[in-house]
Amino acid sequence: MIKLMIVDDHQLVREGLRSILAAATDLAVVAEAASGDEAIARVRQGAAPDVVLMDINMPGGMGGIEATRRLLRLLPKVRIIGLSALSDEPLPTQLHDAGAVGYLTKGCPAKELLDAIRAVDRGLPYVDARLAQRRMVAGWRGTKETPFADLSGREMQVALMILDGRRNAAIAECLSLSYKTVSTYRQRIFEKLHIGNDVELTRLAYRHGIIKETEA
Repeated sequence: MIKLMIVDDHQLVREGLRSILAAATDLAVVAEAASGDEAIARVRQGAAPDVVLMDINMPGGMGGIEATRRLLRLLPKVRIIGLSALSDEPLPTQLHDAGAVGYLTKGCPAKELLDAIRAVDRGLPYVDARLAQRRMVAGWRGTKETPFADLSGREMQVALMILDGRRNAAIAECLSLSYKTVSTYRQRIFEKLHIGNDVELTRLAYRHGIIKETEA
């Protein structure tokens, strides 16, 4: 039996995933969480999933990429599949760098979700079919498709938190960094993306599909 944890800030999504998984006799949902922080808490309370379905873009203190890193510190053998509404870079590479072994878009068929869970449980990587058409599964790396691909994992993490409206102090507290370090990351992000402020960052993120129109 493959034990699963679902991490998504939308209850409707969690219920939908749970309904799909309930039809499979070899899968069992043992825990759910509405945020990265809650997922970490559930594991510390004793939840021990084999596979985690992790939403990438969650509001609050900890996004899916950082939650992936922290879960793997607590459960080194857990297999994490990232879920996102987006199939384009740089999120797949950032997630891979954080230690995840799978990536699916939320529009994938139910069968593909089940196939992905069973594959990663066997130790195999699994990438959304649409993404796999453009990428080598082994490395998840290829021709850069957006300027965001120039950012390191930590820089992308900070950029996503800036896009979420968080100030340097809040980012520093969440990531256990100094205010000065976060300021340096912000400056480096702006330099790499050739922009000068948060408004330009938001426009660039919208243009390259990092955030949806309603978020901009």
